[in-house]
Amino acid sequence: MQNHKREITSFFYSQYFSDGLRISAGILIPSLAAMQFGEFDLGLTLSLGALCICAIDSPGPVLHKRNAMAAGNLLLFLVALITGYARLNVFTLGLEITLLSFLFSMLNVYGNRAAAVGTSSLLIMIFMMDKAIPPPQLPVFCLEILAGGVWYMVFSLVFFGIRPYRAAQQTLGENVADVARFLRIKADFYLPDTDIDENYRRLVLQQISVSNHQDAVREMLFQSRLMVKESTGASRILVLTFNDLVDMFEQIMATHYDYQHIREKFKDTGVLEEIASFLHVVADDLDNIGYAVLTNTRPRKLSSLNERLEQLKIKIDAVGADDRETSNLVLKKILINLRDVSKSISNIYKYYHSKASELLINSDKEVEYSKFVTHQDFAPHIFWDNFSLSSATFKHALRVALVCLVGFVTAKNVSLGGHSYWVLLTIIVILKPGFSLSKQRNYQRLIGTIAGGVIGILILNFIPNTTVQFIFFIVFMVGTYSFLRLNYVVSVIFMTPYVLILFKFLGVGLIDVAQERIVDTVIGSTIAFLASYLIFPTWEFQLVQENLKAVINANTNYLRKVRDSLSGEMVELTEYKLARKDVFVHSANLSATFERMTSEPKSKQIHIKDIHKFVVLSHILASYTANIASALIRTGRQKPHADMLKLVKRSIAVLKETSKKLSGEEPEPTIQKPAPPKSTEAPVPLSIDDELMKEQLGFINKIAVDISKVTENILR
Repeated sequence: MQNHKREITSFFYSQYFSDGLRISAGILIPSLAAMQFGEFDLGLTLSLGALCICAIDSPGPVLHKRNAMAAGNLLLFLVALITGYARLNVFTLGLEITLLSFLFSMLNVYGNRAAAVGTSSLLIMIFMMDKAIPPPQLPVFCLEILAGGVWYMVFSLVFFGIRPYRAAQQTLGENVADVARFLRIKADFYLPDTDIDENYRRLVLQQISVSNHQDAVREMLFQSRLMVKESTGASRILVLTFNDLVDMFEQIMATHYDYQHIREKFKDTGVLEEIASFLHVVADDLDNIGYAVLTNTRPRKLSSLNERLEQLKIKIDAVGADDRETSNLVLKKILINLRDVSKSISNIYKYYHSKASELLINSDKEVEYSKFVTHQDFAPHIFWDNFSLSSATFKHALRVALVCLVGFVTAKNVSLGGHSYWVLLTIIVILKPGFSLSKQRNYQRLIGTIAGGVIGILILNFIPNTTVQFIFFIVFMVGTYSFLRLNYVVSVIFMTPYVLILFKFLGVGLIDVAQERIVDTVIGSTIAFLASYLIFPTWEFQLVQENLKAVINANTNYLRKVRDSLSGEMVELTEYKLARKDVFVHSANLSATFERMTSEPKSKQIHIKDIHKFVVLSHILASYTANIASALIRTGRQKPHADMLKLVKRSIAVLKETSKKLSGEEPEPTIQKPAPPKSTEAPVPLSIDDELMKEQLGFINKIAVDISKVTENILR
């Protein structure tokens, strides 16, 4: 019960709810203010401009928001003006819809923010289709729409200016909760009843969520130099917490072993259940920290992790003492990783109970934060380079253009009433570059519209009080924008009654509007679904090869850092962290691609079992590499060791050859090198840690070979 209560409270403190409040207020205020002065029509026009620009107001650095919303406002005015004149002739309107749908869909090549600018422009085009504005009045009307867009931009920027750290704080809190969920899934590997394959599936899904939130936090903290440069306690806490959280995530990734073997070896000792229990306790602490970050309070320690670690150490020592034939070396390595995770938790707690001066001392380590952020290139050649059927974005833009034209013709001939733009609106919202995403949106839109329509009709029929209806209207509006990124089907369930109540206030017939909205949504959904399957379809198996190659290259680069350190070279901490970040990001991208593939038609799920095996193997490879990398970071520069170097070089060579196969290159012929003369010197005895590292490098070599074999199967 306590957990459910905390989840509900967390939602109201989250960025999702904050976005819902901000967007709703930004749209509503112009209408309510204008109504007080008897200019309700003007207020609706201003709100229309705000409604379109709010599509661009997604999480990210304030500088990016400002630039994108400024560009969106310019396009808002131009597109509204063009559409206002084009609608005077059905043929010019059809031509405009086709051309602008293509051009604005092509903005996907410049990333999500630019794609949102395109969506905003398409929204105003769709809303202007049925606006019967006389040509002489059109420029003034478009300026009023622009004023609404500018109002929303200023309102949003002022909103963030008042609390500049809040958005980063909320995203960080959500990321902490994601890592806690990841840790709980990881803990289940040590329990004998857990299905290992199914747990891997859950793990890679959760890794996608962790990676997405980490990228969002990186953008907010490091894209603008404000947070990094400032010496205020609030900014330092956020940066330090995030750094430790990412390091902790690496340690959690590093606690990976052959779970089947460990279960068989230690099943009767009871120590594995203790490890799982400890990980769940750490997850509780993480949830506690995440909740405190969200609610902007100071977290208090839930438990003494050090005491639990000591108890766990005693049990692990007892395993080796009771049975001398059973080595507890692996358990000791797990214990080391758990200590590192525990230390990160303790550090984070300390940040929230330290003075600003102490935080500055803690942050003396210089890290080049800008390197950790992906910088979007807006060069014009990127747009023109994608004018090819080999480009998924180009095919998507063509599909959107053709389908919008079909939707426009259908709406003009089949639509029930005067809101034919709902057909096009449904198409724009549903059509995504890949089939699986379009299919998912289609299903969510249909279910949400029908369920929301029923709710709206019940409220308007059985609750005649206008004040109560207005309260429902506000609740549904906030709910729509709060769940837009969190749960789309819930967002649409809120959206439909919000629209129905709005039209009721505008004096439009209830049943007619509800029926029209549902029918138009069904028409738009049907057209969009057929188009995503028949018109230049993009299937995940066509894109998966690039993802496989990116994962292999990232893992190869990570292993190179290990090789350099084992060679005695000095590897900077930033280099390790950058290599690690690339592995996590590309692994999450591959996992997301695989997950989308599972919702495509069976005939398009080519080599899906092998791809799943590749996803699991790459996760294991990254885990073992992270394990060794964390040990090397801890111990510093190494004395060169021939056997270890040979193992890591062999793994790198295998991965490089696999990458070449994915690129379509012929692998280089292997040249037999003469065996080096045998050394007459006695071999240097290895420490326990070095023995374990050598064993892990040998296992990495085996995984690299397995990845190569699986890749060959995928390429057949």
